[in-house]
This record gives sequence, structure tokens and C-alpha cells, in this order.
Amino acid sequence: MKKITNIILDFDGTLGDTASVIIQTMQATIQELNLPARSDEECAAMIGLRLIEIPAVLFPECGDMGELYAETYRRLFYTFNTDGAVTLYPHVLETLEQLKKRGITLTIASSRSHASLAQYVESLGLSSLISYILGADDVKEGKPKPEPVNKILGIFRFKAEETLVVGDTAFDIQMGKSAGTMTCGVTYGNGSRESLADADRVIDDFCELLELTE
Repeated sequence: MKKITNIILDFDGTLGDTASVIIQTMQATIQELNLPARSDEECAAMIGLRLIEIPAVLFPECGDMGELYAETYRRLFYTFNTDGAVTLYPHVLETLEQLKKRGITLTIASSRSHASLAQYVESLGLSSLISYILGADDVKEGKPKPEPVNKILGIFRFKAEETLVVGDTAFDIQMGKSAGTMTCGVTYGNGSRESLADADRVIDDFCELLELTE
């Protein structure tokens, strides 16, 4: 890889282990709205998309339910998002600390709302390490479109060729590639190694980022 000066990170499935909370909330939303049943695996495959975009993919037969689905999900989310329900994946904190010490700028581009993302960054002790956070409501077009990455590149005047996008789903990899950055997939989150095949690198442990940035 070329020299990396900055890293744009996904949150769900890359930094924070939120799958259980997300899937429980999705299933409760589906039940309340009387939508067709979907398996946990089908729900997990939607992680990475903005809430408003999920119904068109998961329930194409049900028409435009984006706003209603998103509103219902956000309300029910707090039932499952209890203290301690979300934790960092192994080696995330210490790896971010080392990357920061190396002078690498760390930012987050997420498909969750800015407020929710900020809450997690604060509660999980990442505030001093992350220079900027971008949520779904900070852009017009979310993943896999390149707007989240392009916005961060513009704000910091980063060069795309010196930027690494890290995520656990094909949506993250597509977003990075569309913006011209290097990409790295992580296998421990919500995606599979096969779904991350287009990434420049695929790692099994977050700490392997230290080797990629030496």
C-alpha cells in the first residue's frame, strides 16, 4: 500500500459490536409494522445502509416505507440499546491509540445518525482519538455512494490516494473505491470474506492495521 496519512473508519461491525442491538431492533420494527418476516441473517445483510434505504431492499414488495421504517426503528432502538449492550471489538482501542501516535488522522463515516454515532464515540472512550465523525444525516447520499468519503476528504484536504477506508461490508468497500481511496475489509463484523473480495486488503483482526500503515 502507498503511505497512509489518514483512515476513514466504519463504526458498526468495524469498531463497535452493535449487531445484536441492530438485529433485535430491526426484528421489533418488522413486527410492529406488520412487515413480512425476515431472518436475522437477512437483517444483518442490511447493516451499512441508511435506515431510510433499508425497506426498498428488504421489502421491495411493500412500496415506499423508508420514513416510517426509520422513525419506528429509532424509537424502538432505545429499548435494546441498554448500558453495556455495545462494546468495542478486540484490539480496537489500543490500535487506534497507536495509529494516532503515528500521526495518522482518524475519522468515522457511518450509516447511523450523527447523534447516535457521537453518543457511542463518547461512551466507548474514542473522543480523543477520532478527529471527525460523519453520520447518515450529514450527507445526501450514503454508502455505497462516495459522498461520505468525499466530504471528509474535502474538509481535511486529504488526498484520496493517501486515504484508507476500513469497513466490514461491501458497502464500505464500494464507497471507498468510488472515491478513489485504498480500502480494507474486516472479517469479524457483519460481512464475509467473500463479500469483501474487492477490497485492497482484508484483515481478521483490527490490530493488523498497524502492519498496513508502517
